[in-house]
Amino acid sequence: MSNTHFISPERLTFSKIEEILENGYKLELSEESKKLILDCKAYLDDTIAKSEKPIYGITTGFGSLCKISIPEEDLSQLQSNLVMSHACSLGNVIPEDVIRLMLLLKAHALSMGKSGVQLETVQRIIDMYNSDVLPVVRHLGSLGASGDLAPLANLFLPLFGEGEVIYEDEIRPSAEILNMFGWEPIKLGAKEGLALLNGTQFMSSHAVYALLKAFKLVKYSDIIGAISLEGYDGRIDPFLAPIHEARPHNGQIETARNIRTLLEGSEFIVREKKNVQDPYSFRCMPQVHGASKDAINYVASVVETEINSVTDNPTIFIEEDMILSGGNFHGQPLALVLDFLCIALAELGSISERRTYRLISGDRDLPEFLISDSGLNSGFMIPQYAAASIVSQNKQLCTPCSVDSIPSSNEQEDHVSMGGNAATKSLLVADNVERIFAIELMNAAQAVDLRRPGKSSPFLESFLEEFRTAVSFNDKDRVMYKDIEAAIDFLAAGKFEGGEN
Repeated sequence: MSNTHFISPERLTFSKIEEILENGYKLELSEESKKLILDCKAYLDDTIAKSEKPIYGITTGFGSLCKISIPEEDLSQLQSNLVMSHACSLGNVIPEDVIRLMLLLKAHALSMGKSGVQLETVQRIIDMYNSDVLPVVRHLGSLGASGDLAPLANLFLPLFGEGEVIYEDEIRPSAEILNMFGWEPIKLGAKEGLALLNGTQFMSSHAVYALLKAFKLVKYSDIIGAISLEGYDGRIDPFLAPIHEARPHNGQIETARNIRTLLEGSEFIVREKKNVQDPYSFRCMPQVHGASKDAINYVASVVETEINSVTDNPTIFIEEDMILSGGNFHGQPLALVLDFLCIALAELGSISERRTYRLISGDRDLPEFLISDSGLNSGFMIPQYAAASIVSQNKQLCTPCSVDSIPSSNEQEDHVSMGGNAATKSLLVADNVERIFAIELMNAAQAVDLRRPGKSSPFLESFLEEFRTAVSFNDKDRVMYKDIEAAIDFLAAGKFEGGEN
């Protein structure tokens, strides 16, 4: 069963998640997690039966309604009402892989046996994942504080036949799909609705998805930057080891080493240079790319901790004989780093666009706009406009969400993280950077071809040869958006060894 991932308390990593998504793994609960879930549920039921005191969210209302006690016969309806009333996500349907991640990460969190849910509830979440029945979740509505309440409610409406799902590329009523699979609607037990909705899986799934793209983008930043350096007839001096040993930031050292390695065997880089110094966008690649790499690695460390945590509330501790109401659902750790991720990625796009601008400027024996017979031909003039527009949008998207807070639930929830908005914009920024890189690659490849018959390094020549199967050399004006789209597709399809940077 090599194509099966067994859900257990064992730590999830980015490389494992990428493997699960890319290889279409099925999910299955481990025996360890089955026991943890069953033991926790039995403990909760026993505690409810014995307790004479109200237990938040289990025998009381929610949020500012926590002062209202609920009769035992209404506890199941209380949980169903919670999910139905909270299902208020709006806007665009989020990417399907993010929905898959939400199901995976919620099942993983519940498998730790601290949430008091039924085994059949977790199994149904896994069944939905395995059958590619994806609940419709939209991108607006989470404050990122009492968990991702609205989107998680939409995610779990289909457990009992409410809401909609995506199945075989169609949005269909969940009741219809439950009937098709012969799945009985789940009758939620005490605390279950709260366990499903309290949690950070909307934020963390976006964060994982954005980081998987970010790990690829930081590799592309060095490869495409090195091609641009070749096309611009730049110098190797700023990448030599002594400079970076004198200021030993990890990302800076790594970037300089990458550029040196990428250029090994290049005819262009060893030529005598007319210019004694290159612009910052070329010679400061180690410092700029490196700082973004260090930031992204920090973001990844926080997100990996989050996806391996229990983030619903209350939390059940069997060994300590305690049910504690706290704030592990609060998204502040994610909100801050998702804002940081946006900034780190946007800077990679910003310096990329500056290299593109230098390549089309007519410097260093390159024709203006990288085209012959300029004037008749506009060449690569307007792709730089597009890149500049996208860079500008990224700067606007980098306004931090985490500094905002709007109280909710009659001031009971009086400080929220706004991490849901930070999460969704992180995907926009990552996609935008991919577009900016595609435009730089088009320009850099054109510049290198204009310097033929010289050759770059074997690695970069191989990379460029493959790129030219997607986007050909441009000898006169043609429809450019098709080339840009082809370049984006080329980058999106690219594979690298490993997952983390």
